[in-house]
Amino acid sequence: MRWSPYTDNGGTCLGVAGEDFVVVAADTRLSQGYSIHTRNCSKVTQLTDKCVIASCGMKSDAITLHKHLKARLVMYEHQHRRQASVTAIAQMLSTTLYYKRFFPYYTFNVLCGVDDEGKGAVYHYDAIGSFERVPFTTSGSGSALVMSVLDAQIDKGNQTIETPTLDKAGIVELAKDVLSSVGERDIHTGDYGEIFLIDAAGVSKTEFDLKLD
Repeated sequence: MRWSPYTDNGGTCLGVAGEDFVVVAADTRLSQGYSIHTRNCSKVTQLTDKCVIASCGMKSDAITLHKHLKARLVMYEHQHRRQASVTAIAQMLSTTLYYKRFFPYYTFNVLCGVDDEGKGAVYHYDAIGSFERVPFTTSGSGSALVMSVLDAQIDKGNQTIETPTLDKAGIVELAKDVLSSVGERDIHTGDYGEIFLIDAAGVSKTEFDLKLD
């Protein structure tokens, strides 16, 4: 078996944009293969008062990337005397990942925040910086399970029965249900969940329990 500089530490994160808010959710399990290294390791980092990043993949690369972004944003704030917008951060993250394309950060990122118009923004990335603004997205070992639920409950592509659009509380409850369901099927997702709600008032965080086995 050949040595690899990369490993996948599992876990699942998701982001959903509302009209004037964003909900970000992630579990806290850090695992490798069939081993759980820790049950309380956050995948989400707050970058500004209106922006957070959630990263799945290799935890050491995610820590390095998040520290780099925070340092760049401190420099931005000193130079421009204001915090960077979520749009500017999205572009900066893209160029940061692309710069490392020959030895990439093994991270799959979801960037979420409220833009200059007060609307919720979610950006999905691949490992080398290609990104897209989307209504909702997910990343990590349980992403296939999460996306199918979000497609059905939020996108409602081919549904013929009209259902009401989910509000803040509804999307928060949906995020909890999704992570709880993924924890039943994916051994790399579990222990505890974190939910970040970003709106005009700033960032608020809640926690809840997931399966411990």
